Amino acid sequence: MSNKVLITGATGLIGSELVKQCHREGISVNYFTTSKEKIENSENYNGFYWNPQTKEIDEKAFHGVSAIINLAGSSISKRWTKKYKKVIIDSRVESMKLLYETLQKIDHNIEHFISASGINIYPNSKTRLYTEEDLEIDNTFLAEVVVAWEAEAVKFKDLGMEVSKVRTGIVLAKDEGALPQIAKPIKLGVGAPLGSGEQWQSWIHIKDIIGIYMFILKNQLEGKFNAVAPNPVQNKKMTKLIASQLESPLWLPNISAFVLKLLLGEMSVLVLEGQLVSSHKIEQLGYQFKFYNLENALQDLL
Repeated sequence: MSNKVLITGATGLIGSELVKQCHREGISVNYFTTSKEKIENSENYNGFYWNPQTKEIDEKAFHGVSAIINLAGSSISKRWTKKYKKVIIDSRVESMKLLYETLQKIDHNIEHFISASGINIYPNSKTRLYTEEDLEIDNTFLAEVVVAWEAEAVKFKDLGMEVSKVRTGIVLAKDEGALPQIAKPIKLGVGAPLGSGEQWQSWIHIKDIIGIYMFILKNQLEGKFNAVAPNPVQNKKMTKLIASQLESPLWLPNISAFVLKLLLGEMSVLVLEGQLVSSHKIEQLGYQFKFYNLENALQDLL
């Protein structure tokens, strides 16, 4: 197993937890940052500068590394103006192109490229259970992002690496990501299901998304993997369970799709559409979830 990994996006929600887990398991971490002020250097955690826009990259980051975990990408939960859509795609694609072009030129011992991806590639459906074998692609901007992201990841096979794509669901964590955003109006007594409330939410606890990355890394697994908990829920059930955990009553009617589209624009697909996604493949390979059910996950996080 790898004793040194390179992580892009190491300071984000998943990246920062992944760094901690690597250190717990005796794995050193190199990471890239676009801010020279954020470069830290210690025995098992070393930062290196890069700028995918200007194609600047510190090649020393690859020394002694046997696997790359690629998490770089701008947030999708900012309003999708035409300009910001370009930022979302470029932040994922240009960073991977820079990695690929650099690795083509230098000597290295990297055998495994693990890249973040998203379940948003699957079409919105209330009845269809999606597995990694499904090839249908949604017609949304997010699906377009995932297709571009995965197409760049696949190229690393040409460099002789095993490639893994981690199709991530809604990551639930205590202080960051989706959960605090969903919980905030409920705490204020103005929570309500969104749209019909029947759209599926394929969620995953932060500890399990980290667990899946480590499992793929340790077992050198390649291919596509859905990183979602075994029991997705519909939006109305998620809203009720969060309200119950917070002991905050829900009394408002559902927030209409029309209002959400007015407020969020095209980004409303994030809350109005959903996919029912299977975790069967990673479980069959031996990954054991710490949080199977949303009730237990919310007890842990709220």
